[in-house]
Amino acid sequence: MQIHLKTLGCRLNEAELETWAQAFQAKGHAITRNLSEAQLVIINSCAVTQDAVKKSKQMIRRIHRDNPQAKLVVSGCYATLNETEAAHLMGVDLIVGNQDKNQLVEKTLAELNLDSMPAMSTEPGEVSLFSRGRQRAFVKVQDGCRYRCTFCIVTVARGDEHSRPIQDVIDEINTLHNQGVNEAIITGVHLGGYGSDINSNLVELITQILNKTKIPRLRMGSLEPWELPKGFFDLFKNPRLMPHLHLPLQSGSDSVLKRMARRCKTEEFAEIVNLARATIPDFNITTDIIVGFPGETEQEWQDSFDYIQNIGFGHIHIFSYSPREGTAAATFANAVSQELKKQRSKQLHELTETMKLAFNSQNLGTQVDILWEGQSESLNNGKIRYFGYTPNYLRVACEVNADIELENRIVPATLLRAESGFIFAELSDNSSTKHNTF
Repeated sequence: MQIHLKTLGCRLNEAELETWAQAFQAKGHAITRNLSEAQLVIINSCAVTQDAVKKSKQMIRRIHRDNPQAKLVVSGCYATLNETEAAHLMGVDLIVGNQDKNQLVEKTLAELNLDSMPAMSTEPGEVSLFSRGRQRAFVKVQDGCRYRCTFCIVTVARGDEHSRPIQDVIDEINTLHNQGVNEAIITGVHLGGYGSDINSNLVELITQILNKTKIPRLRMGSLEPWELPKGFFDLFKNPRLMPHLHLPLQSGSDSVLKRMARRCKTEEFAEIVNLARATIPDFNITTDIIVGFPGETEQEWQDSFDYIQNIGFGHIHIFSYSPREGTAAATFANAVSQELKKQRSKQLHELTETMKLAFNSQNLGTQVDILWEGQSESLNNGKIRYFGYTPNYLRVACEVNADIELENRIVPATLLRAESGFIFAELSDNSSTKHNTF
């Protein structure tokens, strides 16, 4: 059976999609990138904003329209929070709520009467990551969150915290590495809370992964800037742990953070950033900011803007606040107008581009190892252009002769100049022949 997988939203959704893909393949089914070839489509939906809900519904309708013969299974936060609505959308055959995600493959095959002996009963040779053009894998280690930020519906949808056993995570990463994956990204709803239910913590998890796997690169996904275990930043002294963290700040105003029920004040956030940068040179900190949270005054916005500018980020994901039914913030008074949200968002986007260019420029002249992705385009000069990422997650491009193969290889390059959206680099002398694929 040919199966097509789609997702919206966070890295955790990506990790779950990859887990399902491999589970389907282990049962002998095939993953296809072409929707028209699929007999079964799995959608991992999102509900983090009202716009995400809209996009989830649009995706469901579009996929059914483009391939009406395929069985359609919908999971994720939208399907969990709006189960009745999602189940009645045209073409939906099965809803699998977040609480049953671990059994999605089994439930799908059984309840849709697809759980018969597949045509291909041996272990497939190509994993879903490469069929989808990926050199890295997202590994889900934790689900759920014990906190209730007033704007967030995801914690309601995901439920209580649950951590995977360390050995299970190690086994998955070793399997991925044996399949050719060179970078694993550790993800969770509340990643910093890993181990709270199994008498462990994030430092122990990362330490064990580094000790018991040989995957060249390990990253952490989005990490709330609180409850970081003792010795956390010492982990980054191991060069296999990539010096980049996405720490959601949400606002640079303490009074806004208080209304959001965030557990990290601006002073504490600055201490975390300073410690990261003092431990590892060129450590890249990226973040999320919500613009126009209910009651955000002009003074609070200016305080937030000034704080963000003072901290400096490699990149910012900017969200205009939208109320989500079921959250505390949806009942808050003094909504910020759409026009003011748009104005503040534009101002922050301009600052983000300035900070991003400054951080990129700060890294110029250095030689770093790049995990190169597939070639993106052929150039008029007979060369081809590849894109890849530095350890601190800067996007890099280089031009090489057509006979040089870089895909999924870790090859050093010198960072030369900052372009729009990436850094242009040149391969180090003879590097293309000295470094083999891991």
